[in-house]
Amino acid sequence: MSKFAIRFLNDESGATAIEYGLIATMIAAVIAGVVGVVGGHVKDAFQSGADLFTDKPPAP
Repeated sequence: MSKFAIRFLNDESGATAIEYGLIATMIAAVIAGVVGVVGGHVKDAFQSGADLFTDKPPAP
């Protein structure tokens, strides 16, 4: 093998940056999933609270 190929295979300088990028991507995906699931429940809770303060005619 040439010296360039051996140096290229032994070089790990970019591996840490790639690992941190993958970790950040996974964290962002989890946060997006949690917001998607919990977001509807939070909206419903705030809407229930807002409904307590508004005058609505009784349902028939």
